[in-house]
Amino acid sequence: MSKFSSLKKKLFLAFLLVSFATFSQTVRKYSNEFMNIGVDAAAFGMSNAVVASTSDVNSGYWNPAGLVNLEDRQLSLMHASYFANIASYDYAAFAMPLDDKSAVALSVIRFGVDNILNTTQLIDNQGNIDYNRISVFSTADYGVTFSYARALPLDGLNFGINAKIIRRVIGDFASSWGFGLDAGIQFKSKNDWYFGLMARDITTTFNAWAIDEDEFATIQGAIEGQNQELPESTEITIPKLQLGMSKKFVFRHDYSLQTEVDLNVRFAETNDIISSSATSITPALGLEFGYIDMIYLRGGVGNFQNIRQLDGSDSIGFQPNIGVGFKYKGIHVDYALTDIGDQSAALYSNVFSVKLDWSIFR
Repeated sequence: MSKFSSLKKKLFLAFLLVSFATFSQTVRKYSNEFMNIGVDAAAFGMSNAVVASTSDVNSGYWNPAGLVNLEDRQLSLMHASYFANIASYDYAAFAMPLDDKSAVALSVIRFGVDNILNTTQLIDNQGNIDYNRISVFSTADYGVTFSYARALPLDGLNFGINAKIIRRVIGDFASSWGFGLDAGIQFKSKNDWYFGLMARDITTTFNAWAIDEDEFATIQGAIEGQNQELPESTEITIPKLQLGMSKKFVFRHDYSLQTEVDLNVRFAETNDIISSSATSITPALGLEFGYIDMIYLRGGVGNFQNIRQLDGSDSIGFQPNIGVGFKYKGIHVDYALTDIGDQSAALYSNVFSVKLDWSIFR
């Protein structure tokens, strides 16, 4: 029993060390990554290739410029589970037009793991195991986004901006506040081609951490040579770009096909299929088949990555997604299954979302 308890304690300490390591440097490739997962099952079904075509309440996340297309107030809700239901990812958003040229939105994201066992105090100073000393805590990331969009004087050109507040909490061990800005544009050509650009963290999102030194002391030195000093208290999220091009085709009035190709750009060297020391790019393709503007079938592929295998060889991984949707009198219900066939390093997830047009309440 003591060996098992000791193993649990070591695993827990390793978890905490990884958590602290996520903010141990000032600037890093991956920071506030929960804000990059995406929202809306319809977008997930298209592998998140929607930056040019988004035109509803979820535009507050994908490209705030798309909010200009709102005709009424809208509410969106989404839930997804990750890592075999260990983590929960939830999203809610509300948007409304101010007039025929401007709109606003408010969205909230939470990514959290709850009821984590804290076994750091399981063994007392005399080496005795006391299960009453076990406690639980949660680690959660929150993102609150305020969006504003406006149509510009040039016909077909819209602009939007996001102000983001980030809150991250690791039990009683550490917490942070952050702030950043996003900006996006959309353009509709005369022949109905749509173009979009979304620039995330354009000011570099800044996070300031507060670390409980008393709690930190309980794990300090738990692993020899590691975790000897307090991590740095600030981190910066570098900008990212998403560029998209979209076209909708209509057949015999009843059938439609929405297509979009996006390029996701990071200013860092990563495992993306196109990568250099300064920039990394991965493409995404999304398709949406519609019937009488009521039933939708979606598919997409993206997240192309160079993956190192156990034998030392390299292969290209990608993430195929599928989804379905139903719309009736202002009620939109969507479902997506991500990473079908387990073709990428990401784990598959089931995503559900609901969108309501305010007209149904009248």
